[in-house]
Amino acid sequence: MDWSAVLGQALTQAVGIQAIIYCLAAIGLNMQFGYTGLLNFGQAGFAAVGAYAIAVLVVTFDWGLWPSMAMGILGAIVLALLLGVPTLRLRADYLAIVTIAAAEVIRLVSRSVTFNDVFGGSDGITGKFAAEFYALNPFIAVDPEFSGLTLGPLRYTRNDSWIWLAGWALIAIVLLIFWLLVRSPWGRVLKSIREDEDAARSLGKNVYLYKMESLIIGGVIGALAGFVFAASSQSVQPDNYATALTFFAYTVLILGGAARVLGPVAGTIVFWFLIVFIGEFLTGALRAGWIPDELLRPDQIGQVRFMLVGLGLMLLMIFRPQGMFGDRRELALDAR
Repeated sequence: MDWSAVLGQALTQAVGIQAIIYCLAAIGLNMQFGYTGLLNFGQAGFAAVGAYAIAVLVVTFDWGLWPSMAMGILGAIVLALLLGVPTLRLRADYLAIVTIAAAEVIRLVSRSVTFNDVFGGSDGITGKFAAEFYALNPFIAVDPEFSGLTLGPLRYTRNDSWIWLAGWALIAIVLLIFWLLVRSPWGRVLKSIREDEDAARSLGKNVYLYKMESLIIGGVIGALAGFVFAASSQSVQPDNYATALTFFAYTVLILGGAARVLGPVAGTIVFWFLIVFIGEFLTGALRAGWIPDELLRPDQIGQVRFMLVGLGLMLLMIFRPQGMFGDRRELALDAR
């Protein structure tokens, strides 16, 4: 088995494009769940709004990329208001039910035959709707013959190099703003709401407004994940925004540690490293004959790797439910 290839691929994906997408989605959930105690199970819906905003407006209506991104952010704000206005005065389970249902409604509407001319149906939308972004690629500006970026074991293609750099820069900017917010008096009120919203209300805080603000900010960050998802593949398919995206983002958040600014980053890197490493290891072990065909077939590797990672997460929740860097006292599993 070529261990250097296995580790190289695992490290590349651990900080790759998929990692950036789920990191951004988890940062949004960290604002809502980690710091405010809101159970948003529809982060995939916010990502879909961002992705479809740039795809539909650029391809179908011939808008520019940047105005389309602005409309995607506006769409995420509107979605947060639609979900939050009727539910944030109620118990946490109402918000959870409404958000997961809304995300599924968005996915099913976008893949329906009725709106096929706009959203592309189950095939989605494919096109060069991020051409304006790739035109800014600094690697090509420096070297027109640039074919890809290599940093030690990390290897990315021509286009992936630029979106990888821009994606991690975006994460750094979002985390800086996030850090400033949660360390401010506003952020301290959010944590007080997570701990005891009745006590915060008794001190004169408008709990409903703070919850709404947290839901909006987390939803906008989720839309940023949708932008990266769409731009990286130049394609938007509705089934990419199923509930699995939300639950993987929660996995990343809990693995790294909720209510920690860098928790989503650490969780993302570890999660994707394990997913890819286990898959590459099992593939190499089968080719080397270490695992008999009667025990494992190549088409079963995808399922087995998630089973093994799932087992590891179960053990993590049993022995260290606060994640790698979290605080057990701040794990708001009784979110309200």
